[in-house]
Amino acid sequence: MREFNIAGLCNPKMHYMVDVYGKLKAIKKLVDGGKYFTINRARQYGKTTTMFMLQKELASEYTVISTSFEGIGGDVFKEEKEFSSRVLKIFSDDMKFVDKDIEEEIKKVNQNIISIEDLSNAITDLCLNSKKKIVLMIDEVDKSSDNQMFLHFIGMLRNKYLDRNAEKDYTFHSVILAGVHDVKNLKLKLRPEDEKKYNSPWNIAVDFNVDMSFNPKEISTMLVEYEKDHKTGMNIESISEEIHSYTSGYPFLVSKLCKLMDENLNKEFTSEGLQEAMKLMIKEKNTLFDDLIKNIENNKELYDTVYGIAIEGKEKSYNVYSYEKGIMYGIFRENEKGKLIIHNKIFEKVIYEYMISKEEEKTGELLSYDYRTNFIDDNGDIKLELVLEKFQLLMKQEYRQSDEKFIEKEGRLLFLCFIRPIINGTGFYYVEPQTRQDNRMDVVITYNKKQYIIELKIWRGKIKEEKGLDQLAKYLESQSEQQGYLVLFNFNKGKKYTREWIEVEGKNIYEVVV
Repeated sequence: MREFNIAGLCNPKMHYMVDVYGKLKAIKKLVDGGKYFTINRARQYGKTTTMFMLQKELASEYTVISTSFEGIGGDVFKEEKEFSSRVLKIFSDDMKFVDKDIEEEIKKVNQNIISIEDLSNAITDLCLNSKKKIVLMIDEVDKSSDNQMFLHFIGMLRNKYLDRNAEKDYTFHSVILAGVHDVKNLKLKLRPEDEKKYNSPWNIAVDFNVDMSFNPKEISTMLVEYEKDHKTGMNIESISEEIHSYTSGYPFLVSKLCKLMDENLNKEFTSEGLQEAMKLMIKEKNTLFDDLIKNIENNKELYDTVYGIAIEGKEKSYNVYSYEKGIMYGIFRENEKGKLIIHNKIFEKVIYEYMISKEEEKTGELLSYDYRTNFIDDNGDIKLELVLEKFQLLMKQEYRQSDEKFIEKEGRLLFLCFIRPIINGTGFYYVEPQTRQDNRMDVVITYNKKQYIIELKIWRGKIKEEKGLDQLAKYLESQSEQQGYLVLFNFNKGKKYTREWIEVEGKNIYEVVV
């Protein structure tokens, strides 16, 4: 029986997989055109599996040498002689169980190689003698790309490509590298003191613009296969849309949620099961989330950008040059309006939980866990009016002397710190990225199978307040909800701490000023 896979290579014989034929077709078009390129995407974005599936797709028309320099030891990269003599040995070893004929051809040309020049000549002979055009695929190039010998090798392939186009050499028909970093941008990977190394060895590569994320229709192809085996009765179209709404199609997150629903939640492929799967995933430690936090913490500029978007509600226009690292690491993406946003709701939730924990280290918990029962009624529902009244009282007693800059920067984070112990364990919350504008943030809470929508907004005058009420009413309509909540952060010293129900466009909104 197949399973959902979240570790290493996916194989359609062993694992439930998304149908990526459309993506493979687009990549093959680049190969058919003799292009050299890098499949550069964030960690756990399906690069290795794509390379595996692509190799199968190309095998009938091309000889494909699929390899990696990972794990061969650092000594190989120290001397040109050692490195040059080992490259073709690595190639032949990788072809041993794939194509015996090409393995023997590689061994034939791998004689007396002591320099990069010798290696170049051997590659020419190999390609001339091959019955089919040869495609070279190198995975995990990040592991080698800060090594000078590897860069020499890539530079040699670049020169052969240029000479081929000038009809002065014969070489690989296409070369595909795969890694997080685009090899054209090695400057990003190298340490500042090594900046002198930067002389792009891969500036002949074409841009790789194939969308590697999974859209809802693609996600559904995996669930169709699963449903054939398990007959859960799930609504495939609906659950595919929901999975995509939380993951934005990030391959690891898609597979992980499905795996949790299958193995940990009794095959509950429903909205409730999906939210339970997200809670389980966010609680556990995994390398993707570790990398997410590490990358943010290790770069102050990146941290400030993430904080500005996630906590302060700032809008930033998408610009690949200004936010290159965050985009490269899969932290950011562009939304439909051309704005920079956190890639997906799950990443955003992980970031919130991390920043809330940091805030609690400074301020202590705003609400004890034992006190949470005061906010739950006899039916198990949240008494949200009471929650907001308590938050208003907290802000009045503890933060009324805080300046505008502090409240604008920290206010929404304080609210999340306050609400978390109330819903933790039973409920779930996320911030709706599509509505983040005009210093506005919509927090969506699900608890006991009910949904609560709370808009957090900085007060900028009566006109802006009315606009906020109108925006919230429209969002409630889009979510088929009749009731919502508005928390206004007002910086005026003489403000009144009011609480009132307001009717806007047929919707009931509870407005609280803090």
